[in-house]
Amino acid sequence: MNRAFILIALITLAGCSHKQPAAAPAKAIAFGSAMVESSGGKQIAPAGTLLPQPVVVQVNDEQGNPVTGSAVEFSGPHGVVFDPANGTTDSSGQLTTNVTLGNGAGRYELVATTYDKSHKRIDLKLQEIALDYQQGLGLKLNQHYCERCHNSESTPERVSNLDNLDVKPHAFTDGDYLNKMTNDDLTSIISHGGPALNQSPQMPPYGYTLSKSEIQALLAYIRAIADPPGFGGGLTYVQR
Repeated sequence: MNRAFILIALITLAGCSHKQPAAAPAKAIAFGSAMVESSGGKQIAPAGTLLPQPVVVQVNDEQGNPVTGSAVEFSGPHGVVFDPANGTTDSSGQLTTNVTLGNGAGRYELVATTYDKSHKRIDLKLQEIALDYQQGLGLKLNQHYCERCHNSESTPERVSNLDNLDVKPHAFTDGDYLNKMTNDDLTSIISHGGPALNQSPQMPPYGYTLSKSEIQALLAYIRAIADPPGFGGGLTYVQR
């Protein structure tokens, strides 16, 4: 075999196996005593995708005032990507990162870490949910058919109808209520409407709109996002 070809192949393989060096840690110029979540926790997205909203954390001093220049670093289970992975807080005491979940479905525990003046570690833990293919299909069905009534928050794309209903539908994250219902119960309500289980008639039947596989996907999604997890254990935590 041509020696030049072998040399090129070896160089190519070496380049493929090379790992990008970790970002240099941010240098703190100030220290806080507490860290809180500003936004970004409890998001839901298909596995391997970018979370819809960035994660924002805030470092405060003992009086609860924001601290500028405090170093924060982010960590999580295998496969999670933070952009950036670390940095220093801005004038509002906050640091923002975009998070891409790993390829495995499950509950991801993300950790933001800073240190106080005595170099004592301060951790803030946030949870996110990554969905598999079936659960991801359920997410899309929920957004198209269900969320307008089962979600009290309006968005630019969707105005909530919940306040117009006599009986307020439970959010799909309401594990305290929905975990008590069997899969057959939920399937009956989705297929035949609320009256199937003596529930509100304002819940319409979707048995002629959704296929059996789509109803199963919606059911898988509801079970996956239950808070707290309950029925069948919900999604497992992705290991670090």
